[in-house]
Amino acid sequence: MRIIHCADLHLDSKLESNLSRDNARKRKEELVKSFLKLVEIEAPKYKVEIILIAGDLFDTAKSAERTIKKRILFIIQQNPQITFLYLRGNHDKENFFSTEDNCPENLKFFTSDKWTSYDFGPLCISGREVFETVSESLYTSLVLDASKINIVTLHGEVVKSTGKNDAPLFNLSKLKGKNIDYLALGHIHSYSREKLDSRGVYCYSGCLEGRGFDETGPKGYVLLDVDEESHKISSRFIETSIRKLYAPEINISSYESYSEILSKISSDLDQISSDSMVKVILKGDVSETADIEIDSFTRQLESKFFFLKIYDKTEIKIDYEKYRNDISLKGEFVRTVESKDLPEDEKSKIIIAGLKALSGKDF
Repeated sequence: MRIIHCADLHLDSKLESNLSRDNARKRKEELVKSFLKLVEIEAPKYKVEIILIAGDLFDTAKSAERTIKKRILFIIQQNPQITFLYLRGNHDKENFFSTEDNCPENLKFFTSDKWTSYDFGPLCISGREVFETVSESLYTSLVLDASKINIVTLHGEVVKSTGKNDAPLFNLSKLKGKNIDYLALGHIHSYSREKLDSRGVYCYSGCLEGRGFDETGPKGYVLLDVDEESHKISSRFIETSIRKLYAPEINISSYESYSEILSKISSDLDQISSDSMVKVILKGDVSETADIEIDSFTRQLESKFFFLKIYDKTEIKIDYEKYRNDISLKGEFVRTVESKDLPEDEKSKIIIAGLKALSGKDF
């Protein structure tokens, strides 16, 4: 039996903080297409029988984007050969589907008041929704049959040690020895997989699509292969994102002219595909005369990508001694600070900070 473990799809996200209205609309549509691809291309390809959604299928707690949510329901209805197990997360704690009169039989839910389990022969999939404090009863009430292949799903962050305050964290040490073979987690938007105990592992599938630049890197789902004879679960991460996000840091310390800096940025972005979303961060110690024109660089390069933003995080390298005898505002500032009765290292810090301010540079 094969299962897809996915999470954090956030299908009705607004996506307007970085993107134009048109691109936000297009990107929102891509999030839905990514789910459709998962169901109608990836699942048949691997003969998947179950899709386990570990929270945050939607982004809003309330049923705001009803059109998108209706479309997701339609996709589920059109694929009755797949069982969808949906555990709500902190973003979609209001169950939109509960208000539907004709909810499909292949869509199953978990609850917050107790552990809910579904049996598929020797396989048992259990889950519990948690929206507030993680109580001790969450751990003590989880009782699994050791003879079964046990998958447990939760949505939230995990910690490895015991602590005085569990909320809103799940304590991994209290889930050890519970006969868990695979702990399917949601909430962290990057893939990771680690050992839980001598029997099982815990895994974050990450999200299907990155939405912001805190979500760079590979995005996709986890494919589980359940061997019913050996009672073993193997898993692998499969990248499927329609569009990738990058946030490269480019050091321009040894570049000064406009053309040199533009050429450096352009060459560093050569390996990034044109359908990507890119946030460039310029770094390094640069000369006061370095020709950094962020708006112009952006205009020159933005047509190469779906989205491009450039940030100047360089530091000005200042030799303030050359201003000591300069007849200028900067020179007057240096002489004024040097005349003060202050420690030399403090004078130096004040002068450099002041010259940066006079140069119009953030620091």
